Amino acid sequence: MPNRNWTEVEWQMLDARARCEALRCVREADARQALVRLGRSVLKKYSTSFFIVTRFLPPLKRAQVDMLYAGVRYPDEVVDTFDISAARKDEKLALWREQFDRAMQSSTRQSLLDGAPVIVTGLADVMRECGIPAGYYHDFLNAMQADVHPRRYETLDDLVENYIYGSAIVVGYFLAYIYGASRPADFDRALRASRRLGIALQLTNFVRDVAEDKGRGRLYLPLDMLRGRGVDEEALGSPAAQVSLAEVVRELALIAQEHYLAAQRDLDAFAADCRLAIEACIRVYGELNDRVAASQAPLAKRQSVSLSRKFSVLPASKYWRLPLAYMGLEPA
Repeated sequence: MPNRNWTEVEWQMLDARARCEALRCVREADARQALVRLGRSVLKKYSTSFFIVTRFLPPLKRAQVDMLYAGVRYPDEVVDTFDISAARKDEKLALWREQFDRAMQSSTRQSLLDGAPVIVTGLADVMRECGIPAGYYHDFLNAMQADVHPRRYETLDDLVENYIYGSAIVVGYFLAYIYGASRPADFDRALRASRRLGIALQLTNFVRDVAEDKGRGRLYLPLDMLRGRGVDEEALGSPAAQVSLAEVVRELALIAQEHYLAAQRDLDAFAADCRLAIEACIRVYGELNDRVAASQAPLAKRQSVSLSRKFSVLPASKYWRLPLAYMGLEPA
């Protein structure tokens, strides 16, 4: 697990370093690699689990996912960890959106010369290459904006359609475009599986992070489920509410499990060279989901899966990729 998040200044320094490196390159392909290295460092820093499972992708798709992850991580960090006012967060997200729209209409080098962030430039490259609709990224930024001014969600459907759609489902759609379908006729099925997996992953994160979200003034547990077990939001942290709260968490974890299983059933809709990574993702996060479901005190301890346990659900024949990835020596 990372020890701490990067500060705003550290993000700016990383951007400046990658920009200089990219602009020194004569060939566009070399400049692109400088952008990807930044994206990869972001993924490696912030998500051990996703970094591991995506190492089983073929090189081009792996690089595209690295850049995509950075594109969704940075706005999330602006909202969650930057020590600035809500008004400043709104301003930063609005500027990021404008820079993304301009980058979508520009080349890599020109975008950097125009002052677009390296991450925005790399993300726009990936979205153009893969034909990902720009509106999906706007939907994602809308969800990040919602976190600046959090509200409550009355039902699970309300949560899915008005928050999870932008925060996770469209990210699943991004990945479906990168991964590709086994054949054109299966692309809609791949999108459906991506939606199910996005919902599953987000629900797992919600039930794992109840305490952390509470500290940020957020609540992603549907109010009708809490009321159904006699849990009042104001008393969420009281010892008396813990048993009932654990029941709500368990119910949501079971719903997540159904979505993991549904995504697994449609695994063959994706291109064959990506199925190993997708299945590894389902296994690793499914293990985490099971741990959360078994917890009796969801506010007391944030559940995690040890590195050794993550390795145990991955294909042993591919372990050699992981040390190389951590040393920055990934095979082409």
